[in-house]
Amino acid sequence: MKKIFTVSILGCGSRGHYTYGKAMFGMQDKFQIVSVCDSNPKQIELAKSAWGLTDEQCFLSDEEFLQEKRSDALVIATQDRDHVKMCIRALELGYDILLEKPISPLEDELYELLEANKKYQRKVIVCHVLRYAPAFLKIKELLDSGTIGKIVCIDWLEQVAYWHQAHSFVRGNWRNDEETSPMIMQKCCHDLDLLQYYADAKSKTVYSVGDLSFFHKGNQPEGAADRCADCKYKYECAYSAERLYVEKRRKDFDWAFDKPHVDEEERRQGWPFNVVDLSRPITEESIRKAYEEGQYGRCVFACDNNVVDNQTVVVQFENGIKANLTMTAFTALPGRKMTFHGTLGEVEMDEENDYIRLSRYGHGTRFFSIRELLKETMEDTFGHGGGDYMMVLDFYKALCGEGELGTTLDRSVESHLMALAAEKSRKTGKVCVVHE
Repeated sequence: MKKIFTVSILGCGSRGHYTYGKAMFGMQDKFQIVSVCDSNPKQIELAKSAWGLTDEQCFLSDEEFLQEKRSDALVIATQDRDHVKMCIRALELGYDILLEKPISPLEDELYELLEANKKYQRKVIVCHVLRYAPAFLKIKELLDSGTIGKIVCIDWLEQVAYWHQAHSFVRGNWRNDEETSPMIMQKCCHDLDLLQYYADAKSKTVYSVGDLSFFHKGNQPEGAADRCADCKYKYECAYSAERLYVEKRRKDFDWAFDKPHVDEEERRQGWPFNVVDLSRPITEESIRKAYEEGQYGRCVFACDNNVVDNQTVVVQFENGIKANLTMTAFTALPGRKMTFHGTLGEVEMDEENDYIRLSRYGHGTRFFSIRELLKETMEDTFGHGGGDYMMVLDFYKALCGEGELGTTLDRSVESHLMALAAEKSRKTGKVCVVHE
């Protein structure tokens, strides 16, 4: 009989509750959620109700929560600047840890946590979930097979999508890098992690340009109000909270193809609506009231955001491979597009249009469906192309001693150092060496 591990969740927001908590609660033959902690009483009530917890198993203070070890494993899904101090304390207590990315935007903290993990020798997996998604694993398989020869260069596009930028990085929790992390680390740590994973080498130098070009006061339309509810453009502006949280909830109008595998009511109760509105169930009236009263109802040109809305990073790896990563808010649809250019062929992936293309020079082209790769692995699509679910499953296997952690701290730190070098380059206009 397989062991059931007890787990606690520190941070019960979108990732802690509706991603990792949801996945673990659905694996009751593997995990039992026994305690939770969040500074928001409403989030605690939602977690308590969802998982049948008692008052004694729920905490509003992380200091009280971390006074003692409460389970075998711990999920840390709090804000970026809290990760390291909480993780070090959890290591001291003897937890094995699922740590939300990014680890920290502070280089000293990255090394401090590495040293702590060496000292306490616990299992820590960083949530670079795309490494576990079937489509991204297929890319790795194709590249490692040598079928396109030696990789020479990589072109990579991270399409944030206009509405996601407005939600998370203008109005939302990751809008200001003085409170969280730079945009290139927060949004693109997946991309940087995958780039060095596919290049199979450490990065050598980084050059980057980018800025906050659009979401600022200088672009606010004449006569616009600072809150969408009071604005004469609320039914016209593409970034209006009325349109993004009420109209988009009625009909997901920003999608490249039909989604027969997605239950419409589940979608209307899910992200990003469940972040804006903590009512359950969410209704049109409740979500309108939530944005009218909360942070998500602010005009996107009148917020306290400072993170970039576009950035390009050029990376040279130690083995000579070059990569060009562009992150932009200004796309209709989300998803990544990437092309690996090799000496014998190329591999292209387009999440938006559901394909991986393998072309061998002089030998034709073959296509793979991203959806079909996912179906071969699991019935429930879950998030990040199945990566969320598969990472939690991998964590369980590691706890059982049946496998190695894919995204360990030392592997994850590399992508963080790339991000910090990119931000330094963006601000100074100079090429930066990653490992000085």
